[in-house]
Amino acid sequence: MPIAQEPTPTLTLAPVPGAAGASVVAGGSWQVHALAQDGAMKAIDAVLKPLRGRADLAWDLSPIDSLDHVGAQLFWNAWGKRRPERLTLAPSQEEFFKRIEQAGPLSMPGGPKQHMVWVTVLGFGILHFFEHLRGFVALIGLLVQDLWRFARRPARGPWREISANIFHAGFQALGITALVGFLIGVVLSYLSAQQLRNFGGDIYLVNLLGMSIIRELGPLLAAILVAGRSGSSITAQLGVMRVTEELDAMLVMGLSHGFRLILPKVLALAISMPLLVIWTDTMALIGGMVAAKIELGLSASYFIQKLPSAVPLANYMIGLGKGAVFGVLIALVSCHFGLRIKANTESLGQGTTTSVVTAITIVILADAVFAIVFSGVGLR
Repeated sequence: MPIAQEPTPTLTLAPVPGAAGASVVAGGSWQVHALAQDGAMKAIDAVLKPLRGRADLAWDLSPIDSLDHVGAQLFWNAWGKRRPERLTLAPSQEEFFKRIEQAGPLSMPGGPKQHMVWVTVLGFGILHFFEHLRGFVALIGLLVQDLWRFARRPARGPWREISANIFHAGFQALGITALVGFLIGVVLSYLSAQQLRNFGGDIYLVNLLGMSIIRELGPLLAAILVAGRSGSSITAQLGVMRVTEELDAMLVMGLSHGFRLILPKVLALAISMPLLVIWTDTMALIGGMVAAKIELGLSASYFIQKLPSAVPLANYMIGLGKGAVFGVLIALVSCHFGLRIKANTESLGQGTTTSVVTAITIVILADAVFAIVFSGVGLR
C-alpha cells in the first residue's frame, strides 16, 4: 500500500478588494516532511524572497492544513522577526508563534575579554604550581620518614630494589654517558684549541677543559642524560603500575609506596650519579685529550701530568656533590609525576613528558644555585 505524501505547501499572492496592498494566503502542509519534498523549499524561497520587508501585505495562514515549528520559523524570518500588522491565524497556530516570540533572537554568548583570559590562565597556572609544590614537599616528608625507618632496621630494607635500580639507572647508562661525554670533550677541546692558538695559550687548554668539564659540564651532562633516560623510565613504571592497579594492590597488601618504590629509586640515583659523573668526566677528558693531541700536538702524558695542578681538589668534590643532589632531585621529580598519573594512557604519556622536562629544568636551576653558592670555592 503506497504511503500518502504530505500536501505541498502553497503561497498565493492576491490583491485585497477595496484596500491598498495585497494578501498572501498560505495553504497545504507546512511541516518538515512536506518542506523536505523535492523542490518544495526552492519554490517557497522563490516566493518568499520578494515578499520580505513589505509592510503593505496582509498574511492569512488559516487555510494551512498542518504547521510545525519549521514552517512557522520560515514565516517568522520572512516577516523580519516580528508579526505583521495584518495577520490571520488559526487558533492552533497561535502557540507556535508565541513560542518563537518568547525565544527572541538567537545569539551566541560573547566570549570573555582578552585580558580576563590571561588573568584566568595565569591564576590557574599559579594554583597548579602550588599544588605540585605541596605534593612535592609531602613526598620529601614521606621520604624522610622512610629513611628513618630504613636507618632503624636496615636488615629489613629494600636492598633488592636498590640494587636493581642501581643496575638500571647507573650501569645501563654507562654507554650513552660515555659516548656523549667523549664527543663533548672532543668538540670543546677542538673549539678551545683554535681560540687559544691565536693568543699563544696552548698550554692552558688543560686548565680550560679540566675546570669546565669537572666542575660544570660533567655533572650537568650526566644529570640531563639520566633525567631523560632513567627519569622517564621511573615515571613510566609508576604510571603503568597505576594503570594496571598494582599501586592499589600494594596498599591492600599493606606495602608502602614510599618504602618499596620511592626510597630505593632515590638511594639508587644518589649512589649512581656521583659514579656516573666520574665516568662522564673521564670520557670527556679523554675526548679532549685526543682532540688536543690532533689539533695542538699536546701529548697525553703532559695532559695527565698537568691536570691535577690545573684543577684543585675542591672542584672534584663540588662535581661529586652536584651528582648526588641531581640524582636525588631527578628521582623525586620522576616519582612525583609518576604517582600523579591517572589510570589512562593519555595521562601516562603526558606525565612522562612533563616529568622529563621538569627534571631537566630543576637540574639546571640547582646547578645555577651551586654556581652562586660555591662561586669562591676551588677557583684561583
